[in-house]
Amino acid sequence: SPVRLTLADIERIAPLAEGALPYNLAELQRQHSPGLGRPIWLQIAESAYRFTLGSVAGAVGATAVYPIDLVKTRMQNQRGTGSVVGELMYKNSFDCFKKVLRYEGFFGLYRGLIPQLIGVAPEKAIKLTVNDFVRDKFTRRDGSVPLPAEILAGGCAGGSQVIFTNPLEIVKIRLQVAGEITTGPRVSALNVLRDLGIFGLYKGAKACFLRDIPFSAIYFPVYAHCKLLLADENGHVGGLNLLAAGAVAGVPAASLVTPADVIKTRLQVAARAGQTTYSGVIDCFRKILREEGPSAFWKGAAARVFRSSPQFGVTLVTYELLQRWFYIDFGGLKPSGSEPTPKSRIADLPPANPDHIGGYRLATATFAGIENKFGLYLPKFKSPGVAVVQPKAAVAAAQ
Repeated sequence: SPVRLTLADIERIAPLAEGALPYNLAELQRQHSPGLGRPIWLQIAESAYRFTLGSVAGAVGATAVYPIDLVKTRMQNQRGTGSVVGELMYKNSFDCFKKVLRYEGFFGLYRGLIPQLIGVAPEKAIKLTVNDFVRDKFTRRDGSVPLPAEILAGGCAGGSQVIFTNPLEIVKIRLQVAGEITTGPRVSALNVLRDLGIFGLYKGAKACFLRDIPFSAIYFPVYAHCKLLLADENGHVGGLNLLAAGAVAGVPAASLVTPADVIKTRLQVAARAGQTTYSGVIDCFRKILREEGPSAFWKGAAARVFRSSPQFGVTLVTYELLQRWFYIDFGGLKPSGSEPTPKSRIADLPPANPDHIGGYRLATATFAGIENKFGLYLPKFKSPGVAVVQPKAAVAAAQ
């Protein structure tokens, strides 16, 4: 009886490629199949799905690092000169953390968390959704994304979130600094909303754009490349490596935009008696530089890095794991690193170009020589732009 080779036999014959063949075939089919457009409703459904998962991931990440965010805000709002209230209240971030815990209790570290969670869900959701959407549009057939497109996707994601970020930030910041003064009426989110009004919620929006667009333009490309570096030999990225990639990417992104974050905080905090007031981004920049020196622009940088790195690490690992655990196939691209995809195998396969060495042109010449020498009749290998060799006998018969 005839003996047939199975996939298991092929894997035993080629142990170095064990398990890679199915992925090779699927990837090759995806790369060389014509791009089939998806209906608009399916793309909208995919964005809504990502938005929902991004909301959950954003809430988890924000809660995990909120005490660090509170310390960062109070350090940035502490004035070096020209201030009566709050001057030298905290020596450093660690001193701030200890004093908040001592005088305001454990829950003082979570002052303003509720409005933060209400706002962070759509904020992080729209950021992650827009970044994925733009990246998908520029993704090549081999799954890679050009670096300029990665930066563009991150910048678009950062800009799109400001509509949610600015109101969220201004309410959160005013609640966070309210605990510094123990006398007076208790400040609530409703009090802040009533005092600011609709347009007041967007105070400092220019500085928010200056912070969020560069942050995301740096963060998401660095995160994507860290994932590639931390992937295993099969291209899979585990949960701990996702967390590490998110945390590492947050270091340069958070630190480099700290000056814009300081300006935004000063513009959004309600100045107390004796404190310097600012009329805008440029005015704030000049007064801080003149009164406190260049180092003031880096206040709270350490707290910002320690807050942003783990926050985005937790947010991104939650977002990607949720996509794996609750995966829905919308006909689009899966998150990179979500499944084993041997990268080196596809490059080893011969290209589809008929002109490559060993392709149809070389085969045509070889077959023509065999036919001339031995008089064999071989099947015709037809390909666009490739001449078909006709045997002499067939040409004579046609004439």
